[in-house]
Amino acid sequence: MQYIKLRSRGSSVSFLQELLRKIGYETPSSGYFGIETEVAVKDFQSKNQLVVDGEVGIKTWTLLFDKTKPADVFGSIFLSEQDLIDFAKRYQVDLAAVKAVNEVESSGKGFFIDGRPKILFEGHIFWRQLKARGINPEDFANSTNEHVLYKSYTKKHYLGGSREYERLEQAASISPDPRFREAALASASWGSYQVMGFHAVPLGYPSVQQFVDDMYIHERNHLEVFGRYILKNGCLDYLQAKNWAKFAACYNGPAYATNKYDEKMAKAYLKFEKDTIL
Repeated sequence: MQYIKLRSRGSSVSFLQELLRKIGYETPSSGYFGIETEVAVKDFQSKNQLVVDGEVGIKTWTLLFDKTKPADVFGSIFLSEQDLIDFAKRYQVDLAAVKAVNEVESSGKGFFIDGRPKILFEGHIFWRQLKARGINPEDFANSTNEHVLYKSYTKKHYLGGSREYERLEQAASISPDPRFREAALASASWGSYQVMGFHAVPLGYPSVQQFVDDMYIHERNHLEVFGRYILKNGCLDYLQAKNWAKFAACYNGPAYATNKYDEKMAKAYLKFEKDTIL
């Protein structure tokens, strides 16, 4: 695992925070190694007879894994090399390009350590999904539901990590009407590639629920929906041509340049292409 410390960022920090929460620490799900995370790490190190420096290297990772046993949860649900090879052949894409996209566009892993697929719930999408089902969201927009039901996009209500399921369940439970649960499931992005639930039926799934059920099974299912998405939405041609800017714009939207998705994929491709040649 990556060596991380105060002010580190990224998927390794998110995973650390997830492990710490599993054993009882109230750490954020931000992916940023801030003071709260450092305090939790130091407390864990102190209680497990480690050097108390607040830095997470091989010894701290080893004991965290021993205490949480994430491998027992994940089992064999991770993507394999063969999965990526099969995807490359099916969609006629250079394997190095597939690996580059998988590295940049996936969220590091598709499951939380409790075995549930990664999600992010979007309250403004929930608003639209209720309207699409003939429900007036304004009838339910109140202080109780303000964190899960709102008209315009905002990040301020995100809880992050597995706590997004709390928001999902709150939204689904606003009414016993089954349309609320369906709308809630459609308003979250799911799995490694964070495909929104409302894409389920257009991508060939019989229902949003069937799509969600598939997301619980294996990261291979996450790769499957990713493939369906880029095929249906015209992104595949750009991937086949390794036109990273157009692919990123197609998959990530017009703000792709802000996060330098195209540059990251181009760099990752060169790395994987070199490995393939060697």
